[in-house]
Amino acid sequence: MKVRIGVGVAGASSSPRDLEEILEALEHFGFDSVWLPDVLQAPVDDAMTALAYAAAHVRKLKLGTTLVFPGRNPVRLARELATVDRLSNGRLLATAVSGINRRAELAALGLSAEERGAEMDELLPLVKALLGGGPVDHHGARWAFEGLRVEQTPVQDPFDIWVGGTVPAALRRAGRLADGWLPSLCTPEEAGAGRARIERYAAEAGRRVDPEHFGASIGYRDGDLPEGAAERLRLRPGADVGRLVPDGLPALRALLEQFVDAGISKFVVRPVRPPASWHDELGRLADAVLDLQR
Repeated sequence: MKVRIGVGVAGASSSPRDLEEILEALEHFGFDSVWLPDVLQAPVDDAMTALAYAAAHVRKLKLGTTLVFPGRNPVRLARELATVDRLSNGRLLATAVSGINRRAELAALGLSAEERGAEMDELLPLVKALLGGGPVDHHGARWAFEGLRVEQTPVQDPFDIWVGGTVPAALRRAGRLADGWLPSLCTPEEAGAGRARIERYAAEAGRRVDPEHFGASIGYRDGDLPEGAAERLRLRPGADVGRLVPDGLPALRALLEQFVDAGISKFVVRPVRPPASWHDELGRLADAVLDLQR
């Protein structure tokens, strides 16, 4: 099982050099990937735009995003994914998510919470078909067209799209439609049980999810959670915060080992509080966890 560790970076760059320094440090220390969130109502850079910039700046680092699919035109979305994958020579990693369940975010998406799931189920196979390059006929609840194609195909063939989420509908989507699973805010036991359910859903649909395509996104802290972080992270009432947001790098390392034992091998780790120095933080993080990559 190939263990790979990427780092989630949130926050708007005050200058191009800010992002460049993070990318250079990630590549220097040997992390697998950088991950940017796709959030409309938060002070963060646009994920796909920033990843296109990153594609020109580093040559080895993989470029990942948790990309909100609902509310997007599928043809434009497929073109964006194909373009960034080509510009990066096949280094783009995409996890489709339905978006944060907050009033402002839903208003910005133009969809209700109830509509997002159906939109995800329609868009996911449709975008994958468009990325295949051939003419696509589609007649769905939201989109209908015949013979459309996206000429700019990605370097990766096929182009895998993972999904996030831990609710039953998300697990079914992962098994029946997606190529991998990257949940957040779950324990190793929950991730292992989720993997088993996804594999059952995939078998029922006559397909298979690659055993290497199960991951977890893990926020970590140094001391108490920042004010308001529990709400932003959507921590469940009564949750064991230490096993969802570990305190300190030794605790993060121990938790990663438990995830690996549960059959999870791809990770996005991220500090819940932006560090004073990304270079120093990434050096500490590399010393603590990168020997797990194998």
